[in-house]
Order: sequence, then structure tokens, then C-alpha cells
Amino acid sequence: MGGKTVKPAGKGRVALAFALTALALVALFLVAVNTGSLQVSLGQLFNGLFVAYDDSVATIWDLRFPRILIAMVGGAALAASGVLLQAVIRNPLADPGIIGINAGAALCAVMVVALFPALFYFTPLFAFLGGCIAFALVYGLSWNGGLSPLRIILVGVAVSAMFTGLYAAFGAGSMSAGASSIISGSITMKTWADFRSIAVYGAVGLLLALLVWRRCDLLALDDKTARSLGLDVAKNRVGISAISVMLASITTAVIGPISFLGLVVPHVARLVVGSGHKALIPYSMLLGAFVLLLADTVGRTIAAPAEISAAVIMAVVGGPAFILLLIRSRGAYGN
Repeated sequence: MGGKTVKPAGKGRVALAFALTALALVALFLVAVNTGSLQVSLGQLFNGLFVAYDDSVATIWDLRFPRILIAMVGGAALAASGVLLQAVIRNPLADPGIIGINAGAALCAVMVVALFPALFYFTPLFAFLGGCIAFALVYGLSWNGGLSPLRIILVGVAVSAMFTGLYAAFGAGSMSAGASSIISGSITMKTWADFRSIAVYGAVGLLLALLVWRRCDLLALDDKTARSLGLDVAKNRVGISAISVMLASITTAVIGPISFLGLVVPHVARLVVGSGHKALIPYSMLLGAFVLLLADTVGRTIAAPAEISAAVIMAVVGGPAFILLLIRSRGAYGN
């Protein structure tokens, strides 16, 4: 796995990308607010939020705003997790869902929700522990005098399948609504308490992700080159891996396992803003928020009044994307 040169994009192009994506996210937010049987005008929404009490706006505030904000924070966290993970193991096909981090986090989250509901606010911490265990297993089992990108994917798929089977079996026996919500990857019926949980832990993880961009650029180089520039490669790999696992785990603890978002979004972001992590990490967060909110909004509309979970939408879109990326990268990452 040789190093590669970080390719920055032009400042004007990056600024335009941020502006257009931010505008698209705002527009999607307004669409998501009005998606459903209850709809309000923009003026009514503003008045109901900031001027005078409105029953319709209050209902939207309690039922739709939490899930919309959770989708945005969760999407940003998963996208940032994917960027950091790909930088750490130098594998453009790495994704928290594919290599088992989400499944390990989901197992611990389901166990806590089902067995110890009083520890609800600490569920992300237990999920983080599960994600760390899964990542350690994948990393340890993949090591054979070095890390082969293809070996990481194969071992990750096996570990993911194992943990997925465990949390599905445990969740089915628990008969807990919270556990079922995590297993299905659904944002339905999420509350402000759920948002506070993902927001508190997510803010810490996202801030840490923004602070390590320079280290991620150095990790993209050969290890010898990075060391000659003063980087402790092993220590930084562990630290950035922990941030990546944390971001994926806290999202899984609240939403459930969402695969492929951490794979697809960083690839699209690199095409738009280049591979320099100073722009790549924050832009991936913005784009990830848009993608997961879009998946949730589409899931609420295409089969209305029934809903399709965001996890299913991402699997339908992300699966073919992963296959295409695997075929495209076969020549460079097939060994």
C-alpha cells in the first residue's frame, strides 16, 4: 500500500462546492419538514417557531425536527468516519459498515437498550466499546506482515456478518422497541432525547475529526516519508482510528447500522474538493448530512403511508456503488 500525493482543489471550486451543497441541504431540510400528512407554509413555520404558538408547527417540531436533525448529524458523523478510516488504513474501499464497526457497535447498543434501559444516555459509550472490539478484530486478523486492502475487506465482511447475526438474534429475543429501532436502522419516532444523545457525543467526535486533517494528509504518504516529517505513524493511526470508530458508533447507537454512506460520500467528495483533508473532512460532513437526510426523506415518501428505513435506502444505492468502486480499484487494490 504505497503512499499517494494529496491533491488539493482550487479554492474557488471548493468554496462553490460548499455553498451549493449547503443551499441544497437547507432546501432539503425545508422539504423534509413538510413531508407527510401535515404541511405548513414557510411563513407559518417561522411564525410558529419564533412568534406565536401554532398546533401544527408544534406537532412538526416534536415529531419531524428530531429525526431530521438526527439524520443530519448522523450522516455527517458517518461520512467523517469513512474519511478518517480510509486515511488510516489507506484503503479507499473502507467503510465502517463494511468492515464490521457498525455491527459491533449495534450489538453493544442493543444489549444496553434491552437489558439496561436506565443507561440510555450512555448507550453511545457502550456502542463505542463494541465498535472498538470489532475494529481490533478486523485489524488483528488482517495483519500478515502488513495490511492488504482486500484482506481487510474480506475479514471485515466476516466480522460484520458475525456481529450482525448476534445483534439480530439478541434483539429478536428482547422484544424491545428501542432494540428493534437500532436493528432496523430506522429514524422513525426519534425524540429530542435521542437528538441530544447523538448531538453531545457527535459534536466531540466531529470537532476532533476537523482537528486531525494535517495528520490524515501525512498518513496518505509512505510511512517512511511521514516519519521523516516528524509524525508518529503508529500513535496517530490508533488515535485517528479511535475518532473514526467513535463517530460510527455513536450514530449506530441512535440510528442503527447504516452501511455504504461512509464509503460513497468520501469518494464523491474527493471528486468535488480533492483529496486534501483540510477541505475533504468538512465537505464530507456536509455532504453526508445531505445524503442521509435525503435517504430518510425518500424512505418516507416512496411507499407512503408506510416507511422504508434509511438503512435500506442506503443499502440499495450503496451496494451497486461499492461493486463499481471495487471493480474500478481492482488493479491497484487487488493484492
